[in-house]
Amino acid sequence: MKEKEEARLVKLKEIEKEFFDKGIKYIAGIDEAGRGPLAGPVVVGAVILKPDSMIEGVNDSKKVSENKREKLYEIIINEAISYGVGIVYPEEIDEINILQATKKGLTMAIKQMEQKPNIIMVDALTGIDTLGIPYKSIIKGDAKCYSIAAASIIAKVTRDRIMREWDKVYPEYGFAAHKGYGTAKHIAALKQYGPCPIHRRSFIKNFI
Repeated sequence: MKEKEEARLVKLKEIEKEFFDKGIKYIAGIDEAGRGPLAGPVVVGAVILKPDSMIEGVNDSKKVSENKREKLYEIIINEAISYGVGIVYPEEIDEINILQATKKGLTMAIKQMEQKPNIIMVDALTGIDTLGIPYKSIIKGDAKCYSIAAASIIAKVTRDRIMREWDKVYPEYGFAAHKGYGTAKHIAALKQYGPCPIHRRSFIKNFI
């Protein structure tokens, strides 16, 4: 690993280091993918990594290419002490709203973890059910905290894979390319074909 990358990772792990230095063993990072799209689920990833974990390239998933994210995903889940994924689908997003759906996905992700964390680092969410586990909410946490960045990659890759599968079912919308986000091509397809079952009705009312 290059010196510059090592220094970047050390800085990215400063928040976790404070807790590791206090003897806290299991720190989970949690982040979501898919709050903004017009179609598909919102996905929440949670991961506990070892104190000495230094995975080259881990960063906010939005700053990492799709191919690189796929490779990092495999490394992260192989290195993880524990991880979980919560998926909330469009019908429920429409029913309870995207913020509540994201919070529900977070609780689902924690429940999936075989090793429960001592503390949770979460990207900007508050008022969440962490099953009694203390948490620290960090604004732009995926860019400031190693564990949250790793969780953002788990969430993003999981969601992208789901959307690529839906693209096979509904190829006319181009989900494999835009993953359900409101691109010009997606909106044009929505106007031409109308919504499909994975569209979020509460998100598309201005386009149909």
